[in-house]
Amino acid sequence: MTEVATIAAKTRTKTGTGGARAVRREGLIPGVVYGGQGDPEYISIAVRDFDKHFQTGRMLSTLFVLDIAGKKLRVIPREVQTDPVSDRPIHADFQRLVEGARIRLFIPVHFKNQDASPGIKRGGVLNVVRHEVEFSCPSDKIPQFIVGDLTGMDIGDSLHISHFKLPEGLVPVIRSRDFTVATVAAPSAFAEVETKTATTAEGEVAAEGAAAAPATGAPGAAPGAAAAAPAAGGKAPAAGGKAPAAGAKAPAAGGKAAAPAAAKAPAGGKGDKK
Repeated sequence: MTEVATIAAKTRTKTGTGGARAVRREGLIPGVVYGGQGDPEYISIAVRDFDKHFQTGRMLSTLFVLDIAGKKLRVIPREVQTDPVSDRPIHADFQRLVEGARIRLFIPVHFKNQDASPGIKRGGVLNVVRHEVEFSCPSDKIPQFIVGDLTGMDIGDSLHISHFKLPEGLVPVIRSRDFTVATVAAPSAFAEVETKTATTAEGEVAAEGAAAAPATGAPGAAPGAAAAAPAAGGKAPAAGGKAPAAGAKAPAAGGKAAAPAAAKAPAGGKGDKK
């Protein structure tokens, strides 16, 4: 059950914004107590007495007894306002707890048996989805926290709210689904090793396929080579065909030389006529 601590407080007569500032100048924290069948009460608390509970981080889920000039009230903090610059508490609201009433509040989540989790032993990481869970519970039976058992959880397993052994009367506000509170996730190094293994396996399969392709095509390689040989041999006749073309130029050149000689003969005939 939640620990019950006592905080000394005193009634303040100054209310409103100006009254709250005046209380802070005196080194006190202004507050108000409401709920139940009584009227709101305005109080002030010493900063030192308030801070030692505020610094725990669990003040909004902790029961307190306010000692107001000898009158003791069982309360729970509902809101603590802080300064936007210094983050120091500047105002507090408390709700009276009436016996038999039910209230809604967030309860912290703790975990046990990490050593009994195979996933964590293999290097898995506990991923906490909800550090606090909102419950409806009796005002006189508020647990300090709930505990989740990690025994037997492997990588990829989830811990749902139904796996928790809740105290009697403690009911989750979310009842429409079995929501997840925590999981055991694989470490990043483990994921990288799996990725590299898959990539290596794919590379080996591709290499084997590339090596098998020439082996299967080897019988057909010889006909291809044989077909290449005639193609190469076909170039020789083409080269040999160029020789007659070169030889044909000689008669053409001789023909040109004979043509002027033939032309000169008629010129000599004309001279004979003269």
